[in-house]
Parts: sequence; C-alpha cells; structure tokens
Amino acid sequence: MQDQPPRPGAAQSPSTFLTEALAAPPRSTPVRVVVADDNPVVRAGLTALLSGREDITVVAEAADGRQAYDAALHHRPDLVLLDVRMPEVDGLAALPHLVRIAPVVMLTYSSESEIVHEALRLGAGGYLVHGEFTVTELLSAIRDVVAGRAHFTPTAATAVLAQLRASATAHDGEPVHPPFSPTTRERLSHMQSSVGQSGRVFQLSAREAEIMDLIAAGLTNQQIAATCFISEKTVKNHINRIFAKLHSTSRSEAAAKWLGTAVTP
Repeated sequence: MQDQPPRPGAAQSPSTFLTEALAAPPRSTPVRVVVADDNPVVRAGLTALLSGREDITVVAEAADGRQAYDAALHHRPDLVLLDVRMPEVDGLAALPHLVRIAPVVMLTYSSESEIVHEALRLGAGGYLVHGEFTVTELLSAIRDVVAGRAHFTPTAATAVLAQLRASATAHDGEPVHPPFSPTTRERLSHMQSSVGQSGRVFQLSAREAEIMDLIAAGLTNQQIAATCFISEKTVKNHINRIFAKLHSTSRSEAAAKWLGTAVTP
C-alpha cells in the first residue's frame, strides 16, 4: 500500500522523515549545525535526519548548555539547535553566550509563553515546539535563521503575542478607570497635547497597534514579520504609517510615546 502524505503537524515515522528530508534539493554550501539536547534519542534522531542531507552537516552533539557552548567555540557552526530544559546548564542559561558565536534555534517541548519570550529576549532566532513541524518545515527554519529570518511554530508565535499583549496592558498597580470616563477623557486630552496630535488620539489600526506593541517590546522587523505571518516589506509599510501617526522618526521615539500612552495616569 502506498503511504499517504501526513497531515500538517501529524507525527511521522523515521522512514517518512528521511524520505521527505532527502527529497528537497541540496544547498550549494552545507550548513554546519550543533545539536544540543539532553535526550540521547532525540539527539541521535536529529543528527541522523540532518546528516542524511547533502546541504547540512552536524558537526557536534551536546547534552547540555555547557557542552553546546564548548562545541560551538570549537567548531564555529552556522547554527545551533538548542533544547530549553537540560541538566547542569540549561538552554536559556547558555543562549546569550551561544548567540555571540552562531544563530540559535530553540527546538524543544517547552511552549510556555514566558519561556518563549525569554528565549527571544536573549537572542534566539527561532523557536520550534516539537510536534508542530514537519521535516520540511524544520529544514526551512534552519535555512531561514541562518539567513537572518526569524522562524516560529504556531504555539510559539501565539505565546509571543500573548506575552506582549499582557505586558502592554499591565498598569503596574495604577488605578484602572472605566473606558471613556471623565478621568479617562482628561488623561487622553493631556496625552494628545503632549505628543502633538492636535487634539486627536493616535489613529492606529488594530494591526498597527499590534505591530507597535512588538516594536515597543524590542522585536526586529524580521521577528515581527514571523510573529504576524506577514512579509518584512509589509512590516516596513506599517511602521512608516505608524511613525507618521505618532509623529516619530525612530523606533525608540515611537515606543516612548506608545508606552507613555498606555501608562500615563
């Protein structure tokens, strides 16, 4: 019986993984990868899978963050695949040191929004949650991050947005006023004059507000594009409109005005 193609996100057998992986055309320059995972089965499986391609070479394996750092120093890879939870030195502890050597993709079962957000803050170029990607998508993630493009699986992308929205709406213990109450109107009026909006609030669309949240959180255009599932060109177009509406000429200026809008009493 002929094998049926797997459903997106469905588990695949090792033979199906290898068949799918070997089907893609090879790169002209192999990507040199360090695989770091404390589970020897996962580690060996990834190494076998990636080593079955002509365009990828696994130069070292590591069982914890310390070994990953030592391997990266020695081999100077193009990319590190890094688990989060490992003994001795975990992935998050090693991450800020590893990103100084090579791009890092988190490849893990840990999908908590706080962990995803922290990994991105520490410099991860991608975040893949096991069970949410096919071999083809894994290979695409490796190529994307080596090329400087962020890559997330759905749970990780959702976690990023949830964390950013929670941060943007937090008031740090300040009193919460009902929408459009007199106090709120006075606050908005003060805010509008302080940012030179000629008596009008910032007229950002829902998408522009979402992107402004991501800018204020420090994400790059590439990370914003991956998080919002849009192109970098579209991100740039949104940012140009945001800057015009916020009367800003830089990300830092726009972020200061945006966050000031959110928390001014």
